[in-house]
Amino acid sequence: MGVEFDSFDREREEITLRFRAPDSFITPRGSVQGGLIAGFLDEVMGWAHVWATDHAEAPLNLDLTMTILKPVPAGPLVGKGRVIKRGRRVIFLEGELFDPAGTLLARATSTAIPTPRPVAASRDS
Repeated sequence: MGVEFDSFDREREEITLRFRAPDSFITPRGSVQGGLIAGFLDEVMGWAHVWATDHAEAPLNLDLTMTILKPVPAGPLVGKGRVIKRGRRVIFLEGELFDPAGTLLARATSTAIPTPRPVAASRDS
């Protein structure tokens, strides 16, 4: 997905990730394909919850609602995701995607179930 970690603000439970869409996801108009935009937003929202729980949990989406406000350019992008509210059974997440100048390009919200974070299988077994 072309993602790079930037920072996590524990007090705000907000993560910042940097993205660059692969050439194969650039439309003939020169903008990023909508499904990948949804993926970028899903990524920032999910990782906000993972970091807020010290990597103990991962969200399982019940829904994801996305709004594209402007065409998303092929160049570098900044994603911000945050936990809005966390309960034992349901969490509410929010994500935004910006160009390098700080212009808001797309946003999303998600309702999810907190689940134990999957652990990768050991390669030694």
